[in-house]
Amino acid sequence: MKCIICKLGETQLGTTTVTLKRDNVTLVVKNVLAEVCEDCGEYYLSDEVSKKVMTIAEQTLNFTKASMP
Repeated sequence: MKCIICKLGETQLGTTTVTLKRDNVTLVVKNVLAEVCEDCGEYYLSDEVSKKVMTIAEQTLNFTKASMP
């Protein structure tokens, strides 16, 4: 598909690193399956992958909050 950000590159199936921030927590998820623009590097996650990443994020945030005094 054509990248909607740079409008120049085509996306190809690959992997990316997703970084999410909430409160004082920064979560980095590596090797996430995505469509990645070959020109600018913008990535697009499928609905299924997005849900998995968000589930990981919520579990991590809940664990982090439970671990703090």
